[in-house]
Amino acid sequence: MHTFAYQNGTLHCEGVNLADIATAVGTPTFVYSKKAIMDDLTELQSALAPLDAHVAYAVKACSNKAILHLMAERGVGFDIVSGGELWRIINAGGDPALCTYAGVGKTEAEIRYALEQGIYCFNCESENELREINRIAGDMGLKAPVAVRVNPNVDAHTHKYITTGTNENKFGVDITRIEALYATIAADMPHLHIKGLQMHIGSQLTEVAPFIMAIEKVAPIAKKFKDLYGIEFWSIGGGIGIVYDGCLASGRPEWWAAHPEQITIQSYADAIIPLLQPLGLKILVEPGRRLVGNAAVMLTTCLYEKKGEAKTFKMIDAGMNDIIRPALYEGYHEIWPVIEHNGDTITADIVGPICESGDFQAQNRQIADVKPGEILAEMSAGAYGFSMASTYNSRPLAAEVLVDGDTWSIIRRRQTMEQIVQDELLPE
Repeated sequence: MHTFAYQNGTLHCEGVNLADIATAVGTPTFVYSKKAIMDDLTELQSALAPLDAHVAYAVKACSNKAILHLMAERGVGFDIVSGGELWRIINAGGDPALCTYAGVGKTEAEIRYALEQGIYCFNCESENELREINRIAGDMGLKAPVAVRVNPNVDAHTHKYITTGTNENKFGVDITRIEALYATIAADMPHLHIKGLQMHIGSQLTEVAPFIMAIEKVAPIAKKFKDLYGIEFWSIGGGIGIVYDGCLASGRPEWWAAHPEQITIQSYADAIIPLLQPLGLKILVEPGRRLVGNAAVMLTTCLYEKKGEAKTFKMIDAGMNDIIRPALYEGYHEIWPVIEHNGDTITADIVGPICESGDFQAQNRQIADVKPGEILAEMSAGAYGFSMASTYNSRPLAAEVLVDGDTWSIIRRRQTMEQIVQDELLPE
């Protein structure tokens, strides 16, 4: 769970006062808790210990190389979706031989780079992609390790933009076609080595049932492929959800007692282990959000208040360029004052400086009645926060900080104006 709590009236990350970080580094700034990340990783590895299970961290969730280095030190593998992510892992000290490369649009240059670096496996999404990898591997005098992403047509009951396991999504090969495709690989693609099978049904799943349904549908196929092709692994994807609404309260046992339906690492493991153990396969799991989502906050400063006839607005210095989830996914983030308030609340929209009506972090939210100059913490900001940030409106990328006990370090300097335009050229 997260490691953010009020101590003596001020919000802390582990043993560090967030107000001190805001004063020293400025805002917006993302603050990560090393303890939160490592605790959740340890819990996941321990819960899955009865299996031959290996964690492949989904790099897209949070790709700062300091975070990747923490994972690499623990021997974690990586789920990547671009050549750039592979480069990041190598730069952070990670092992490319522990990388599985997913994604529907791998370029020739990326495929060659991944083969040169000796990745563990390509997770492929279509027959044409497999044929392209076969051609490139042949040109290089190699056999490329491959698995195919099977689409089990299971509705994950999550937001439409982050569901991936139905036959209306762009990902994977339909379950009705997967056996014929593997037979085609074996017969017609001599430069491919069939290494495994993969699936992933979506992100931010808050109940266990969709995982069970997908595993039950695909397990017979995994067993058949082990017998026919000698596959060594089945990647069952990621998607274990986190608590966004109630994240501070979720640090207390009584919150969990009141929310028995909310997925936990242990309830996830308890449900899937009996289904997977009989297969005798290496099981890859690809968590991203679950390891980093609740491990960070974004610090932002209240700039202005505007009271209109219909609404009150609190303007902050962080925009949709810093965290796009509320605008893109209708994502919910709790927002708390760093200096604790006692009962003074107001219904307001918390909006950023971007010139877009969609630039908000909360709407019609009951929040502390913060005044200009006060620092706010946007909770659960570790996943798909900074990694989806942009310089829209020519706003520099935020700083990133890692807390370890009672010390903290800058792990990304705030971008400068010069850096925003450094690669732009005037025509001669």
